[in-house]
Amino acid sequence: MKILYDPEPRTTEEIFSVSDRAEFLKTYEVIEVDPSARDRDYEVHLPETDILISQQAMDGARLDSAKKLRAIFNVETNFLPNIDYEACLARGVHVLTPGSVFALPVAEMGFGMALSLARNIHGGHGDFVAGREKYGLQGNAQAELLTGSEIGFIGFGDLGRALFRLLAPFQARVRAFDPWLPDGYLRRQGVEPASLDDVLTKSRCVFVVASTTTQNNHLLNADTLARLKDGAMLVLLSRAAVADFRALAAEAASGRLRIATDVFPVEPVSPQDPIRGTPGILFSAHRAGALTSALQAIGAHVLEDLSLIAHNLPPITCRRAERETVMTLRSMPIEGS
Repeated sequence: MKILYDPEPRTTEEIFSVSDRAEFLKTYEVIEVDPSARDRDYEVHLPETDILISQQAMDGARLDSAKKLRAIFNVETNFLPNIDYEACLARGVHVLTPGSVFALPVAEMGFGMALSLARNIHGGHGDFVAGREKYGLQGNAQAELLTGSEIGFIGFGDLGRALFRLLAPFQARVRAFDPWLPDGYLRRQGVEPASLDDVLTKSRCVFVVASTTTQNNHLLNADTLARLKDGAMLVLLSRAAVADFRALAAEAASGRLRIATDVFPVEPVSPQDPIRGTPGILFSAHRAGALTSALQAIGAHVLEDLSLIAHNLPPITCRRAERETVMTLRSMPIEGS
């Protein structure tokens, strides 16, 4: 198979281990795009391309020129609104992303953040360094156990399921709100299907792991955050657009909620951004999934599906764009996130 390879903003060194890169180059005819002459390379090579590895725009004209195209892999790992998905679906061109590689790394970070919120690990450390530590019971004024508590999920895709598995030993009652999943499916995963209101009003800790869509921008705003119990914990792991950060900051600064976030509306965050000085928030600089092992799994997952496609079998490892949902997704490209 002939592969037109244009992984930017990823790099080959990021997404392939040494052995996987060797297999990739040995097994397939790979044409690497020159970013300084991208339009020329696409014009010249698309007509003979079987597989495109790229996050660049693929409008109707480009797709018309790619008569042999069988699949597009977005190794940036988001479905972006820059592809004519209808044309791809009509022609049977798979549009794929290996975004699930980040589920477990982000889940582990989210679990750690929740545990730190519950036991104030980060605050206790800061107090000790500053010489104002409190010992024993005095130092646990707001601490509580996650074990046996009530936990809610907003969204229950790859990330939610990975995080739920980590929580199994804590014997918590877990509710999940995800309008894209039927109740029976959620029950088979071991969680209780719930409305957004139930998740917010009945949980001590809420994990926000929903993809950003055209329907859920600022789903968490002043009104919805007010439904959380006093002292509840909120861990934001999905894209920042799901939450109104002014409302988050106000709830955290008041001391009513304990909040942790790995994402922000604009990244990198400006040194002058007032969010930095907001008490009650545990910050992580969008690094939860950024592990070498996770990034190199991108290449491994692509190789698995390339092998299937080469044998005229459907891809199963990477996530496929679905007609009913793909155009509602609104994740930011990584270079702008």
